[in-house]
Amino acid sequence: MMYDFNAAEVFKMAVRIEEGGAAFYRKAAKLQADAENKKFLEQLAAMEDTHKSSFLKMSTDVTEAEKTAKVFDPNGEAEMYLAAMADTHGGEGSPSAADALTGKETMAEIIKTAIGLEKESILFYLGVKDMVPPKLGQKKVDAIIDEERKHVIQLSALLKKIKSA
Repeated sequence: MMYDFNAAEVFKMAVRIEEGGAAFYRKAAKLQADAENKKFLEQLAAMEDTHKSSFLKMSTDVTEAEKTAKVFDPNGEAEMYLAAMADTHGGEGSPSAADALTGKETMAEIIKTAIGLEKESILFYLGVKDMVPPKLGQKKVDAIIDEERKHVIQLSALLKKIKSA
């Protein structure tokens, strides 16, 4: 069965993904012995919190038409499905990414992992975009993709800085 998403549903996924991204950095920070690295990772978690806020703000611009559900869902199963998609897409925010942290990773390894997760998220949103018809806010998914691309650029700059230090 093919399911069409609307922009409001995609923003819910995006918020959940950003929450998971922040959890990844907070766990990485908790595992760090070095105070400077810990602070750096906590700043990255705060950056994810800011991204979450951005997506929440963007979601307030969703029109009534872009909130329209396409299926009858009296048991709220669509929301559970969206949460599962957000948690298992394999990119940023995936709980398994935070669970995989051992505390033995270098800062460069953590940032490389984060870049890979962001790229996976971009691919995820590109796929989701195909499931959002234009009348349900497809262009709004482009805004999410643009934000994720910015994350990749920011993290790549941080990685370069770490490697040159």
